[in-house]
Amino acid sequence: MKMNTRYKITRHDAEGNPTLKLEECQSFFAAKSDFEYRDFYSVTQDGVNMKINGHFFMWQIEGVEIPFRFFEGEIYVAISHPAVMEKTMEVARGMEANYIEG
Repeated sequence: MKMNTRYKITRHDAEGNPTLKLEECQSFFAAKSDFEYRDFYSVTQDGVNMKINGHFFMWQIEGVEIPFRFFEGEIYVAISHPAVMEKTMEVARGMEANYIEG
């Protein structure tokens, strides 16, 4: 199984603190018809279902849901397909933010 590379979409203030706000993200993604907001992410693997509470902006590619997760002033996404990387760059540009591995 190939490991996903995790990226984060982020903006920082002069002290290096993340500055993205949940309300800003909700407004940004609400204007995108290809994203859906959820307050949890559910995944099943090997017959075990796991539910993670949080703020998720869900995007789909080839029938697979890709969670963009807002957490502590940043948005995290696992890059598993070249189209996900393209979408991550698009979101970062739209939010006037950077995308970095991590």
